[in-house]
Amino acid sequence: MADAESKARKEVRRVQADFERAQDAMEKARQARRKGFERAQAAGLSTRDIGNEVGLHFTRVAQILREE
Repeated sequence: MADAESKARKEVRRVQADFERAQDAMEKARQARRKGFERAQAAGLSTRDIGNEVGLHFTRVAQILREE
């Protein structure tokens, strides 16, 4: 029984670490997307233009650009 508990503890630590790594990667991807949208806007694209390029509604693009 102690062996099963030990394995279970090891597994929950591993899956939690995997989850945290995935969250970090997702946050970096969100930041990269926002920076890309900002660069596109600085280059003269409207939120509608950006939305058309990436398949998002222009209001969602505007929301992403407002996020900090």
